[in-house]
Amino acid sequence: MPRSSAVDIDRIRRALADKPPKLLDDPGRGQAAVALILRDAKPGLEVLFIERARHPRDPWSGNLAFPGGRIDPGDAGARRAAERETLEEVGLDLTQADYLGQLDDIIGAYLPVQVSCFVYALAKDVAHATDLNHEVSELFFFPLDELRNPARQVQADIPWNQKIRRAPAIDLLGPNRPLLWGITYRLIRQFMKKLGMPALSPHL
Repeated sequence: MPRSSAVDIDRIRRALADKPPKLLDDPGRGQAAVALILRDAKPGLEVLFIERARHPRDPWSGNLAFPGGRIDPGDAGARRAAERETLEEVGLDLTQADYLGQLDDIIGAYLPVQVSCFVYALAKDVAHATDLNHEVSELFFFPLDELRNPARQVQADIPWNQKIRRAPAIDLLGPNRPLLWGITYRLIRQFMKKLGMPALSPHL
């Protein structure tokens, strides 16, 4: 699919500044924070995703996601939690990255969790992160525009928490690999909407 959205870092910064995030405060839900990380890989931007390691006690075991996790009592807010988790999980120090803004908080559809998402751009001279901890099995970058490719949009039967859930998803990695769905899918959809990117799929 040709890259035609002409999205750049300055446009993202303006879009997020023009639409302040809707913040939630629900003490009855677990609090988590994640980082949507971009890099400029001409001819377009790419988004960082991780594949979570498989673990029977992790409800997101094996899922595609953004780096992040639960907010600890010692964290100085949700943004610092996202930065700490990213450093721990993939070895990227986001305090040295370009902070672009925050998305609206969202609530988990199946778990009592509230998620905050913060958007960053990596400096061009930042090396590819390879320092993955035990919670992450793989890290990869994926073209932002290609996320909107209609051929990648699917309705999938997702095995989750001993049930099968029908959900919209994006096929990033091909046959027999995890699909992008759930909270991370919803954050990508919200991000594109804030940017005014044309929807090329009924799901996005």
